[in-house]
Amino acid sequence: MPQRSEQQLREDIVEVGRRLYARGYTASNDGNISLRLDAARLLMTPTSVCKGFMSTDMMCITDLDGKKIAGDRNPSSEMQMHLEVYRQRPEVQAVVHAHPPIATGFAVAGIPLDRAVLAEVVTTLGSVTIAEYATPSTRELPEAVRKYVKAHDGMLLANHGALTMGADVFAAYYKMETIEHFAKISLVTRQLGRENLLSREEVHRLQELRGNYGIKAPAPICADGSEPANADQASCQIVEAPSSRGARLIPTDPADLDGEIRLSYRELTALIEDAVKALLGGQHG
Repeated sequence: MPQRSEQQLREDIVEVGRRLYARGYTASNDGNISLRLDAARLLMTPTSVCKGFMSTDMMCITDLDGKKIAGDRNPSSEMQMHLEVYRQRPEVQAVVHAHPPIATGFAVAGIPLDRAVLAEVVTTLGSVTIAEYATPSTRELPEAVRKYVKAHDGMLLANHGALTMGADVFAAYYKMETIEHFAKISLVTRQLGRENLLSREEVHRLQELRGNYGIKAPAPICADGSEPANADQASCQIVEAPSSRGARLIPTDPADLDGEIRLSYRELTALIEDAVKALLGGQHG
């Protein structure tokens, strides 16, 4: 594949920013995107700009220490988180940070997306863990990410959002889509009050398929209960998957669905009607 020019890479960032904003993964000036220009330079979105309305000339060029080399604007205030990814993962070419609402809801609730629910997610991302809370735009954030970034291509950030990385900026963006899609399905299963998990044996089969599909995962999957004694989120993608001698799908105990919410249609309709009345009342007040 021919190498893309700097102008094309700027256009790629603009397009990914537009998609993030159009999908509601960012609001106002939220989120940030970066990619490698070469071994010594990064191209990064500027601070205080809506990602849905960027132009190619807005981007900043920095070195791997975060020093601005070119650009009329300042780089993202969360640049240090991006730099940590590039330091820990030399093969990563792009990083995307956004606040997809459902996935961020799981991050706020402290619920990782690490259950073996969807075969496609197990095969591609493995598990989506949660990095501990850190104050945004401070050096606490790269320290929180450092613990998990070597083993995960996507993670939640406690009370903050999500972070993904990939071989190019579109690959990183698609992983953000996958995380939000996974979060939506996981939320629905919790609302329904039941969930079937892939068995540990099925997870191992899916891991073997990674090689057949040419998926280069940063770390192997350790299905819950089968990981080495010294395994942690830095060396292994820990996936919750119960063992079974025959069944490939294992029903979970509804009590295990932490934060479960179940509403009848009538209850949901009443909540919506109350919200509309409150909104209209506020407009006339």
